[in-house]
Parts: sequence; C-alpha cells; structure tokens
Amino acid sequence: MTGDQSVTGNQSVNVIETRGLGKRYGGTWALRECSLAVPGGHVAALVGPNGAGKTTLLNLTVGLAAPSAGTVAVLGGAAAGSAAALDQIAFVAQDTPLYKNLPVGDMLHLTASLNRSFDRGYARARLAELGIPLRRKAGRLSGGQQAQLALTLALARRPRLLVLDEPVAMLDPVARHDFMAVVLMAAAEDGVSVLMSSHVLAELERVADYLILLSGGRVQMAGEVDDLLAGHRVLTGPAGHADRDAGHLAVVHARRGQAQAHLLVRAGPGDPVPAGWEAHPVGLEELALAYLREPAATALPGPARARALPRDTAAPSEVTR
Repeated sequence: MTGDQSVTGNQSVNVIETRGLGKRYGGTWALRECSLAVPGGHVAALVGPNGAGKTTLLNLTVGLAAPSAGTVAVLGGAAAGSAAALDQIAFVAQDTPLYKNLPVGDMLHLTASLNRSFDRGYARARLAELGIPLRRKAGRLSGGQQAQLALTLALARRPRLLVLDEPVAMLDPVARHDFMAVVLMAAAEDGVSVLMSSHVLAELERVADYLILLSGGRVQMAGEVDDLLAGHRVLTGPAGHADRDAGHLAVVHARRGQAQAHLLVRAGPGDPVPAGWEAHPVGLEELALAYLREPAATALPGPARARALPRDTAAPSEVTR
C-alpha cells in the first residue's frame, strides 16, 4: 500500500500496526516483541504500570524515537515519523507542554506556522467557546484550560489519529470530564481515531472501546473492550472448594476470603459454571486490575490457555481501589 493510499479513511485500515517492535536504552529494553494491529475508528486505551513501556510505544508511534527492533506503521502502512504520517497525526505529550510565556493567540500562530495544515477558524471558535482569552499567556491559564488549549492545537491540525500521553492525570474531575468529552466528540463527529495512555481506569471505562495493556515492556492484553469483557467472568463460590471446582478453568486472578472466593476467569456467557458457584459480568477496570496483578496471564488474539489456579490469598488492600 502506498503512502497516499495509507492515509485515506480510518475505518478500513489499522491506524497502528507493529511487528516485533522493541526499544532499548543502553542495556535495558523499555519495549520488547510488541506486535499490535489497532483498527481505525476506536478510542484505544493504553494501560500499564509505571515503566511498562507506554510512553515508549507512543513515542515510537509518532516518530519521536526510532525502534531498536521490529517495525511500526500507522494509518494503513505509512512509516512512523514520515511526512505522510506526521501530517495525519496529532500528539499531546505528558503535562500538555506549552510555551508558558506566549499569549494564547501567539501559540495559535506558531502552531499554524509549523504545520502544513491548521484550521485557525476551528481553533479560535473553540477557544472562544471555552472562554480562553487569546491575549492571556498560556502559563497563566488554569490546568484545565492549558489542557484544553493543547487539545485544541492538536485537533485544529485535523488529524486522523490523535495520540494522548496521560492527558488528564493532573486535572480535577470537572476538567477531566470536559477534556474527555471533547475527545469523544472528535472521535464521533470527525472520525478521529484515538490512542490514549492513562492510569485513570475509571475514566477509561467510560470512553474506551479498545484496550492495550502493557506489562514489563510486553503486550499482555489487547482487543476490543466488548470482546474482552464478553470473554471473562467473575465466579463467586465457596473458598474451600475453589481448587477442586475451578482447577480446570483459565483463572486469571483469585481472591479468597474465609468463606468465599472470587475468581476472574476466561469464560463466556454460555460456558458452564461449577455447581455451587455464581457467575457475574466483569467491568473494564476490574479486568485490567486483575491482569496487572497477574503479569504471567495474557489475553491476546488466539485460543485461551488455562493456567494453574493462583494459590495465594490476596489481602483486601491489594484487590480494591
């Protein structure tokens, strides 16, 4: 596929595709053997603990870093960092970096001058709607306003792919909600695909429809949220019979009390439930936390692989937030 063809239409292409992608800093691998195919038209959440490789993957995707191994392509085949890719990708890095001493209007002018495509009318209209004065210096805006300014500058480039690195980590709940509302509007109305890293799992549960979970520099789980949730259940039953009744199941994480055990397992709605046990649906936050607590467990395309039932009893402080 040529570069011209690769940037036409998000819905029918993979907006991000990696094969054996790795990045090494000195003797340490920040990302290893990362193979992904993220289809267009999604709000994709990138989740993982600190040091998992999230920012490294984002930097490789937008061309800010070169791979040490493997390949990464965007928007149906364009090389990451190429002119064809850069014209179609907008990136908001951690802490929404801005020139704090420049007035907002000058930030618009600077951004327009540095990009081959920039919708000044959209940017001005959106900032006016938000009540952000063009003459005020960026550093004198509130945290929420700075985040909105950075997002406005990104969206005014009219990207096909919007990449966000921890965009709401420092925002209060109202500013966080307003920020994500704009992201969702861009995805729904303009067809922008979104890849966003965040530690705020509760927020991601509201907005994300695709999930990528990194652990130890490797992909641990990936897929459409609806499919992942449909393929997992929480089983609740007698703790004393957990090993006997659920030993044949693909158990991801086990939490045992004195009387009851709660097992998150890979199972669908039609799969049989052991006698004396109840099955409950699982939410995105609960699913992600279970896999984060069990780094050896994976949920990737392909057949499920059963694993031994974890025998350690997790303390309540380790399984709740």
